[in-house]
Amino acid sequence: MTNKLREYRTKNLISKSELARTAGVSLVTIDRIEKGYDCRIGTKRKILEALGLKVEDRDLVFPDQEEG
Repeated sequence: MTNKLREYRTKNLISKSELARTAGVSLVTIDRIEKGYDCRIGTKRKILEALGLKVEDRDLVFPDQEEG
């Protein structure tokens, strides 16, 4: 799986720990996603919301992945 989470996060000057705290997920979860591991749809939604994005904008962070 490829995602653009690290790219989007750093472009917007958001630290991993800040994103994890805002999204309500662990720092380990953010780290794993940035390394290319898959995650649950609910986790993706939390991350998108924490980044100030809508589900419709998911391709900015999680391209080529369908929302279930």
